[in-house]
Amino acid sequence: MATYLDFEEPLKELEEQIIQTKEIGENTEVDMADKISELDKKLKAKTKEIFSGLTPWQRVQLSRHPDRPYTLAYIEALTGGEFQELHGDRNVKDDKAMVGGFGLLDGETVMFIGQQKGVNTKMRQYRNFGMPNPEGYRKALRLMKLAEKFDKPIVTFIDTPGAFPGLEAEERGQGEAIARNIYEMMRLKVPVICVIIGEGASGGALGIGVGDKVVMMENTWYSVISPESCSSILWRSWDYKETAAEALKLTSADMKKLGIVDDVIKEPANGAHRSHEEAFKAVKKNILKHLKELKGIAPEKRIKHRIDAFSKRGVWK
Repeated sequence: MATYLDFEEPLKELEEQIIQTKEIGENTEVDMADKISELDKKLKAKTKEIFSGLTPWQRVQLSRHPDRPYTLAYIEALTGGEFQELHGDRNVKDDKAMVGGFGLLDGETVMFIGQQKGVNTKMRQYRNFGMPNPEGYRKALRLMKLAEKFDKPIVTFIDTPGAFPGLEAEERGQGEAIARNIYEMMRLKVPVICVIIGEGASGGALGIGVGDKVVMMENTWYSVISPESCSSILWRSWDYKETAAEALKLTSADMKKLGIVDDVIKEPANGAHRSHEEAFKAVKKNILKHLKELKGIAPEKRIKHRIDAFSKRGVWK
């Protein structure tokens, strides 16, 4: 059953009216085509009205929508099931919050890596709510080095509320693992494309977020801190999360304007959580476009451009 956020309630009501009208037509054998067509037009108009005027906080809510596709769903769609997941960091264990492996993208082998959230309560616990431990980042780095060894491009999918903040994660070197990934990703000789498909929070996102191209889906966010955490630090309460979301300039449009990301992938009119297939097609098209461009550049030039781009990123006054 579909989940509706508070600002999506008008859409829910119209969709229910359409279903009821269709049932009346079937049960009474009365032609309801005109009524259904009228309701469809209202639904499209209301959808456009709502999604064209979203606030930063509403986009944060959409990025976390439980019906939104996660990393493995994108990989499955992009590869048509031709994907071999690889496990373990060869040191501690296999972190289920970080997934990765080789897959076929339009006949070309690509290393896919990303944070994975769970689709239900049990799976969310199994995936640690998409918050990797140090071994998750070390697994990601191992897979990146493997891709480099075989000269295969890398695509990362970012969707995390942050790296796991537990004591055991800090004891095993969470900060060092993320810093090492940032350092090593800067120097990878193969093309690297990073796609933010949901939440892009703090170092948890940066740990797999250094690439030749960093792109965001339209209804996602990318920031050093979540609006709730920002609100709790500045106002000692979560009540100002909407104000914090506005001030943080964390939306895809803000990030593009500030030069933090290279591109924004437009989502379906009713959001990626309602039209998975359209979202998959948009992401695939964007990745293929950037891969084609990057493969025509020599590795040394790619690395130099990557370092220069991240060195200049951000705005200072």
